[in-house]
Parts: sequence; C-alpha cells; structure tokens
Amino acid sequence: MSSPRPVLQVQSTTPTHRYPNLSAPSMLERTLSSRRVNSYGEGDAEAGGGADESKTKKHQHIFFRLTTRASNYLARIAGSGSFYLPCIVVSLFLFFCLSFLFTSRGFVCISSSYRPVSSTAFFDFDGIDADFGALGVPCCRSKHGKTVEWTSKDLLKGLEEFVPIYETRPIKNNMYGMGFDHSFGLWFIAHWLKPNLMIESGAFKGHSTWVLRQAMPDTPIISLSPRHPEKYLKKGPAYVDGNCTYFAGKDFVDFGSVDWPKVLKEHGILDLSRVLIFFDDHQNELKRVEQALKAGFHHLVFEDNYDTGTGDHYSLRQICDQSYIRGGGHSCFIDSDEARIRSRRKKLWEKAVDIEELCGPDEAWWGVRGYMRDNFNHSNKPISYAQHFQNSRYVESILDVYWELPPVAGPSLTHQTRYDPARTPPPIVEDGRYGLFQRLGLANLDKSVFNGYTQMVYLKISEQ
Repeated sequence: MSSPRPVLQVQSTTPTHRYPNLSAPSMLERTLSSRRVNSYGEGDAEAGGGADESKTKKHQHIFFRLTTRASNYLARIAGSGSFYLPCIVVSLFLFFCLSFLFTSRGFVCISSSYRPVSSTAFFDFDGIDADFGALGVPCCRSKHGKTVEWTSKDLLKGLEEFVPIYETRPIKNNMYGMGFDHSFGLWFIAHWLKPNLMIESGAFKGHSTWVLRQAMPDTPIISLSPRHPEKYLKKGPAYVDGNCTYFAGKDFVDFGSVDWPKVLKEHGILDLSRVLIFFDDHQNELKRVEQALKAGFHHLVFEDNYDTGTGDHYSLRQICDQSYIRGGGHSCFIDSDEARIRSRRKKLWEKAVDIEELCGPDEAWWGVRGYMRDNFNHSNKPISYAQHFQNSRYVESILDVYWELPPVAGPSLTHQTRYDPARTPPPIVEDGRYGLFQRLGLANLDKSVFNGYTQMVYLKISEQ
C-alpha cells in the first residue's frame, strides 16, 4: 500500500460548537419536520428530503400487489388453454423479475468497496433476518466520498490467513475483551496499512497488543493503559510485548495528555500519516477524534463503535445516526412500524433496542437519551439535539474515510445472539455458506469468540 499523502492542518473545534457555515438551523428544521411526519401515520418516506427510504416501503408493497394480481390473472388465462401460453410464460417471468427488483432493494449504507450479496435467502423461513435493513444501517458521510482500498475478496483472503494465527493466541478466554471479529478487523487494517508506529489506548490483558504484533512483527507499539498488562499475569494468561513502550500503571498518561511531538521524536517518527491509533478505552469517541486530529494523526480505529441506544460512551455511529443520512434517524411514535419491528427483535437479540430504550422525553429520537456518555458511562453530560446534530456535521467536515467492519460470518454460522443483524453491514461470510465457513477454519473455533461484535470502525481524518 502506498503511503497516504500528508494533509494541511487547521485548528480543531469543540464537540458542541456551532458551525454557521454548515447551515445547521435549516438542516435541523428539515430533520425535525421529517420526524414529525413519520411519527403520525404511514406518511411519505421522502418527507423532509432526507428521510431514510427503508423506513416506509409502502410504494414497494403496492407494486408487489399489482404484479401479484397481474400474475394471477395471466395464470387463469393460461389455465383456459389459450394458445398464447408462450407469451404468457414470458410475461409472468418479466412480472416476477420486476417484482423482485422493486421489493429487494439494498438498505445498507457502507462506506467501503465491500459489495454484499443478498442476505435475504437464508432467514426467510424463520423470520430472524426478515427485517434486515428495515431499521436502517447509518454510516458517517466522508467529505469527498472516498472509500477504503480493500474489497470483500481481500477480506476473505485475510480471514484465510488470520484464522491459524488466531488459534495461537496466548489468551484463549478473553472475556470482556476483543473476540474473533474485532481481532481479525484490527489485524487486517494494521496488516493492510503497514504503519511505522502503532498506538493503542486501552490494553487490558494485552490481547490487542498481541494482535498488532502479529500484523506488524517489527513495528514499535506504544500502549496506554491505566493498569499494566503484566499485572494480569499473576491471575492467568496475559501478553507483554518486548518492543512496546508502556504508559501504564504508575506511568499511565491519558491519550489526550501525552506530549506527542516529544514521544514521536523519540521514536523517530516524522510522518504522522504512517501512524495507526487504536482506541479501546470506552471514552467519548468525538473527544478522541478531536484529540487525535489536534495531534496530527490521520488513521484511527475504534473498537467499540456502539450502536444507537447501546454502549457506555458516545460513539461515532450514534453521532452519525441522523435522519438526513440514508439509513439514519428514528421514529419514536409507539404505533410505528419501527416500534413493532424493534419490539419483535428485542426478543431475539441481546443488543437490540426498543423504542423505550431508544427515545427520550418528548419523542427525543436521537438515541443518546439526552446524554453524552463518557468514561465507561461514569460521566454523563446533558446534550441537546441541536448539539448532537452539530456534532454529526463536524465529523463529516473532517472525515475522509469511514468503514465499519462487517461481522465475520452470519449468526446461523456463528450462533451469536448479541448484536442485531438488522443493524449491521452484511457479514463477510453470509448465512448459508457453511462450506466456505468450514474451509476458512472458522467452524473449528469456539462459538463464544463470535459474540462480541460492536461495529468496529476505521477512520481516516484530516483538517477541514
């Protein structure tokens, strides 16, 4: 991979600062009006100009009924022995094709070159995935529409290489830490980008340090963690890296307080576009983005990019879950289709969120219930929707690339019950492809390692 080009720097701003040049009031007005329309009936899905088309599919259902009636009519004619049977068969074929075209639209917004195959084939018989995309899958919009260089084929090739590596991990039971999905994602991103320095904020027992080391055997690592991983060695398996500089334990320094020019100079790093930052510290992700941008970093990975209504900190996915973004925004009307779908899915998936959990007082729908969570949910700061909206516009203004790691494999293969498939990108190995799942060696892994997916995300950022 060629080295990313350096970018110009300008001053960063605070998370809740208003940006007059972004026309926030008018956008906010359209956003709120679109929510009101959708809250009182089966209104037009296009209301407000930016509403997610996946929320209301009334026009699709009408077309489906028309094609079905036409098909039945033609079938009756065919049954009467008409000599136009060949024409009727062709007509039926065309009607079915058109019906499929208009009723199987993709609803997933993925800022990557990943092109998913249809995910409706497997779950139709039991309804587990029948609502795929109906709730929307928001993605943060990049400034210039850029995307990652890797493809689904690259991900499959990476899986084939990573599975035997993962089987050698020193920490077999990494409860409360990364499972297989995110371990693969971190390894793949680091292996692809080939940075000259890797920095991690949050190390726990050292599993993520081990993953980074497998991706880049000779690259130095800087690890920031309140507790040194060596402390866990007294109780069981842990990993301490010999080519890692630890700011941990009594030497701990928070990411935002590190004298990065001094530290980078000590490591001989001149090109900050060759540095990869990995955050697994459960802090306000907007805060971390601003701190990284201020220090001049460009490549960031957030391990816990929690979905709207979940998690213990303010995440990028929550910030970008806006109604003007395709796949974003929510209706808090208790009799809406969304409310019914969410209630049903809550019974199937541990991290599915119903309307009561998603929405705050006065139908505040943005999914943070009026608070900006931080520091493992120990610090909750009140936030208005206007501030939340401005945060999304700010993120878009500095975002070059946004890519969410897809689940490694579908839930019928991994037997995970934690994340809701209706709120994630389609998996790399789709449900029903057990042969591929087995050939990659994924079937040999314990099913528990697949139950920790939380929309890990890779960002590339630059000044406005």
